[in-house]
Amino acid sequence: MLTVPRRKPRILVVLLLANLALLVLPLGGLWMLRLYESALVRQTETELISQAAIIAAAQRAAWLRAAGQDAAPQATDWAPRFASLDLAHDPILPPPPDAVPPEQPADPVARAAGATLAPVLAEAQRVTLAAMRVTDQAGVVVASTGSETGLSLRGLEEVAAALAGQPAARVRARREAVPAGADSISRAAPFRVFVALPVQAGDRVIGAVLLSRTPSSLRQALHGKRWELAALTLAMLIVAGGLAGFIAYTVSRPIRAVADQARAVASGARVEVRRVRRSAVREADELAAAIGAMADTLEHRAAYISDFAAAVSHEFKTPLAALRGALELLQDHGAGMTAQERANFLAQCMEDVQRLDRLVTRLLDLARAETPHPHDAGGAIIGQAMHDAAAPSIAAGLDIAFDGAPGTEVAIAPEALRGILTILFDNVRQHAGPGAQCRVVWAEDGGTLRLRVSDTGRGISGANRRRIFDRFFTTAREAGGTGLGLAIARSLAEAAGGALDLVPDTPGATFDLRLPVVPHA
Repeated sequence: MLTVPRRKPRILVVLLLANLALLVLPLGGLWMLRLYESALVRQTETELISQAAIIAAAQRAAWLRAAGQDAAPQATDWAPRFASLDLAHDPILPPPPDAVPPEQPADPVARAAGATLAPVLAEAQRVTLAAMRVTDQAGVVVASTGSETGLSLRGLEEVAAALAGQPAARVRARREAVPAGADSISRAAPFRVFVALPVQAGDRVIGAVLLSRTPSSLRQALHGKRWELAALTLAMLIVAGGLAGFIAYTVSRPIRAVADQARAVASGARVEVRRVRRSAVREADELAAAIGAMADTLEHRAAYISDFAAAVSHEFKTPLAALRGALELLQDHGAGMTAQERANFLAQCMEDVQRLDRLVTRLLDLARAETPHPHDAGGAIIGQAMHDAAAPSIAAGLDIAFDGAPGTEVAIAPEALRGILTILFDNVRQHAGPGAQCRVVWAEDGGTLRLRVSDTGRGISGANRRRIFDRFFTTAREAGGTGLGLAIARSLAEAAGGALDLVPDTPGATFDLRLPVVPHA
């Protein structure tokens, strides 16, 4: 008996885990590829670019005033600067080198402009938390939020690029980690973003602006959106659970109903195969239909076996009872019987044994005929099979006339076709009466061979016509009939995809056999 392992999960659990896995995969991909960290870096870079642009414009204006020049606007063409840093391909550079004493003092004009800008930088740092430095054209710091004023930053790669007229942005490691909680204003990322922009007066570079800031860490960013993320996670879990429940309800409920019916049938109970509720997927409906058809077949098979067993026991009971009675008489009174009486009893016993032998042979033929087998069992030539099947009946004195194309090939095994025709000819010999003639006519009709076997005998009564194909029904039991011949013939025809029927309202008896014709290429 096939048992179902109890440790296997149900469809609901599998679907729920699958949905949760689909939810976790994108989050895991974001974490592994550091996409969100790159977004935080670019966000910080964008903020620093905006701040540096304003500081560069303010330094340019202050420098022009200190130099006694007109502070008219520069060129009116657009020069946007977009964030470009990406942790996926931009390396994290070492910490920046310390500022060093300059070879020459700072430019007096730049220093005067920086002095006016220093309070602005200090005030802005209170809001932006960014480190800000402004240098002259030689890289000497003229304004700073730190202690680098008067020192040179020209050795820093970003500053050197800005003094050459090229904006620059870099990611550098921090000198030391700063402990920072999730809600702290200090940021806990292990690196800082550096942005440098040139300060230009016309085509001349008069200095550089260097800003740096630590971007938000992934933990801090998620902490800032914790309530939104919690709400989103809850919503996704509800949706995932709802989808899993809906699919499990629409898929597993019909399967469970079918399983209950199958278990009832397997336990031997006779249950009505009812139509189960349709599911949302075709496979579940197909499974339900297949199980229902199987249960229906099993019910019919059980009824068939029950009826068949009753009929077989009835057919065997009569000859066995006669055989037993004759043997008991011979055993008890055989010594006082005459030789003729003993011979009569032994002849009766032999007749009963032969009848039992015929019943067993016919039952085996019926079992083979009703056993399912492929329809493509070969092909039979109608003329050859007709000759082989008719020969014994013709030898016994039956007059048979044939009318049809002998070369027609039908899709049935030759031995099966011979068996059907032999049964039909034997039926004419046993039931048509003395002097009856038989006529066989066949012709092809749209891919089907229609063959009719008719006789000129006394025919079949109306009551017997309804039972002619029933197993063990016969009116020639005294002549050795078993009542299985026509049942076997019909089963052989149906197994080949054909049919065998009794044609009503005809003189004598006429049987109509239909078989598929083998198509010719």
